[in-house]
Amino acid sequence: MSEVFVHPKGLCESSDVGSGTRVWAFAHVLPGARIGRDCNICDGAFVESRAVLGDRVTVKNGTLVFDGVVCEDEVFLGPNVLFTNDLRPRAAIRKTGDALLSTVVRRGATLGAGVVVVCGVEIGEHAFAAAGSVVTKDVAAHAFVAGNPATHKGWVCDCGQRLDAGLVCRDCHNRYVEGDKGLSPAP
Repeated sequence: MSEVFVHPKGLCESSDVGSGTRVWAFAHVLPGARIGRDCNICDGAFVESRAVLGDRVTVKNGTLVFDGVVCEDEVFLGPNVLFTNDLRPRAAIRKTGDALLSTVVRRGATLGAGVVVVCGVEIGEHAFAAAGSVVTKDVAAHAFVAGNPATHKGWVCDCGQRLDAGLVCRDCHNRYVEGDKGLSPAP
């Protein structure tokens, strides 16, 4: 774990952590978690053994990333984001490994403060879930979702700005086209 910063009050038990990653006070990364380069794991965050974080992932304060969650590169997890990994948990029944449902958060997606992600879903590239949303089903690439349960409210650019009706970003002028799995850059 060369060039990994672990705050004196943080705990990083994984040996699979990329250089430039920072683990802050009261954060806990369990053995077996895979953490990419240049990640920022903030105070009070928890990353369980079979969780995977790509490069340049931000995990804000109080966020819980459990076994079976995969976040690709450049994912932003706001404060107190909560992932689940068992649709029918019981204290007397211990599930591990393949008995838990996986969740995938694709490259560049943002989950706002307090988002709850019910296991077994895929959140598309550059999608954006508004603060307080409860994500219960797949989210398309570049979709903006909000509410409980989260529903589609519009589209967002790579930069995070809402797109206009013509699927153009007013800030960076990127253009998009709609396809089966959401939006992709216009040719």
